[in-house]
Amino acid sequence: MSGSGPRENVFATRMALTNMKLRLKGAETGHSLLAKKRDALMTRFRAILRKVDEAKRKMGRVMQLASFSMAEVTYATGDISYLVQEQAKLATFRVKATQENVSGVLLPAFEVDRTPGSDFNLTGLGRGGQQVQRAKEVYAKALETLVELASLQTAFTILDEVIRATNRRVNAIEHVIIPRLDNTIKYIVSELDEMDREEFFRLKKVQGKKKRDAAIAAEKRANLEKAAKKAASKAPATDLLSTRDEDVIF
Repeated sequence: MSGSGPRENVFATRMALTNMKLRLKGAETGHSLLAKKRDALMTRFRAILRKVDEAKRKMGRVMQLASFSMAEVTYATGDISYLVQEQAKLATFRVKATQENVSGVLLPAFEVDRTPGSDFNLTGLGRGGQQVQRAKEVYAKALETLVELASLQTAFTILDEVIRATNRRVNAIEHVIIPRLDNTIKYIVSELDEMDREEFFRLKKVQGKKKRDAAIAAEKRANLEKAAKKAASKAPATDLLSTRDEDVIF
């Protein structure tokens, strides 16, 4: 039976059929738009995934160089942590947060704002100045790589959640909403067809009854006319001139 699956509880009317068709069209349009959004997000997701892999590899290399440079500083000048704590006044390495719109999804993006400062100029003045400067540059590069990795990782996490939600919506529309509306439309169409057939059969029966009644009435009129003609033919003919009318005086 058509429309035997899950469907909406509606009355089978022309208005309900029109509403169901409009809802089905809207569901198909929404499914198409969500599918396009999912494809765009998946494309960006794969690109970010490649960048995350590259950033992690780069981070490993940079941190290895930073560790070696710090070991060189420690070997050349000893422990300089107290000098760094004393000379650090203002932050020369800042992070700015911006947003990027990708198919209606706002992805945070972190950017490095590095301002030149005069801190640590006296560090390593006696010895190991070259190692200190090299360590400073390597750690600055490590921080830049870390900020880039944090931006990519945050965007990766947000995109993963949004893609999961979009996939759930697409699957719900494709496998639940659209089949339910299709079954409802099939049910309404079948019920309307059945009502049309019943109405046609009823009209046909009424028309047949009218024809039979008309035939019976015509037959009765014909019988009456035949009886009248027969009675008229059997009655004797009368001469109007041979009879005398008492009311007429002449």
